[in-house]
Amino acid sequence: MKKEKVVLAYSGGLDTSVILTWLKETYGYDVIAVCVNVGQEDDFEEVKKKALATGAVDAYAVDVVEEFITEYIYPTLKAGAVYEDDYLLGTSFARPLIAKKLVEIAEKEGAVAIAHGATGKGNDQVRFEATIKALNPRLKIIAPWRIWSLKSREDCIDYAQKHNIPITVTKNKIYSRDQNIWHISHEGGNLENPWNEHDESIYMMSVAPQDAPDEPTYIEIEFEKGIPVKINGEKYDPVTMLTILNKIAGENGVGTIDIIENRLVGMKSRGIYETPGGTVLFKAHKALEKLTLDRDTLSFKKIVAEKYAQLVYDGLWYTPLREALSKFVDHTQECVTGKVKMKLYKGNCVAVASVSPYSLYNEEFVTFGEDDVYNQKDAEGFINLFALPLTIRAIMNEKKIKEEKEVI
Repeated sequence: MKKEKVVLAYSGGLDTSVILTWLKETYGYDVIAVCVNVGQEDDFEEVKKKALATGAVDAYAVDVVEEFITEYIYPTLKAGAVYEDDYLLGTSFARPLIAKKLVEIAEKEGAVAIAHGATGKGNDQVRFEATIKALNPRLKIIAPWRIWSLKSREDCIDYAQKHNIPITVTKNKIYSRDQNIWHISHEGGNLENPWNEHDESIYMMSVAPQDAPDEPTYIEIEFEKGIPVKINGEKYDPVTMLTILNKIAGENGVGTIDIIENRLVGMKSRGIYETPGGTVLFKAHKALEKLTLDRDTLSFKKIVAEKYAQLVYDGLWYTPLREALSKFVDHTQECVTGKVKMKLYKGNCVAVASVSPYSLYNEEFVTFGEDDVYNQKDAEGFINLFALPLTIRAIMNEKKIKEEKEVI
């Protein structure tokens, strides 16, 4: 009898290597391993070989790095979306794209199910499964961490050793990491105690601020309609641009945060996130918006950014609201064109200059020197009208107090 097929989101790491064997033993499926390249530093041919050696009937390595940047990172960058004021959503917006590719391959291969290695405690299970349900609700979803007898990563190590599955993780070095071209996250191990200061030796994309150069680095980022297109006047494709920025910012210790965040499932977690190039882009983009957007648009866009970040974090990329908010954001970006000069120094990243053909800054109006464009006497009438509610309230309070005194 022909076996049914399952598509496994496969990285070659501890969890998915164990899951591949477990799926075969538990369900008797033919397992198709799919590694989606969103910019992680892996040897994808080796990952495919490992999958086949572990028992997969077929293995894919799908390169979607540019699509990841242009269709997921850029919309979120333009929105200014940051989760809980800190997290630049590096893992969050990669998951919908990975799940999308899993669905496409499952449909191509005639698979009946998709399996993933996200735990029952985390956000990724929601992100993967919400996307799968949005794109093909007929596919069965298997989440081993929610149903198998293995209770910890230590158990997975024991399982792998028992089944002769090659792994690189040990019980002494057991950080859970997720990497793509935008960031790398570190969780687990001694980080689970929030009183433990994290060990800077875990950094992979950056250096510690104190180890960064003693002289500041200046770079100019040029945007067109909210999208970064040039570094120091030279145009780059999206992948090359982000790769260059990661290197420059990482060498300057920029973009590493240590945060406690609220997971969607209701618990708090701690993560160390390195987002060097992304941090530069977010801060540069924010500076350019301050130059080119009017007060009301900028203020309302902050509300949109917060909601957008929550939707992305919660795995609701393929929803009418997220798509509608992106339409609004795109309209606000029509004039977000120009250059921003960034100063990078020992972990700090600040915008020090900006220019745009759509700048709303007018030196003639704001100068402290003499000018011929603004009559300061006009401010008196403006203030009288602006403060009229306060004036009326004060008059009524005086009247009330006077009446009370007369009664006494």
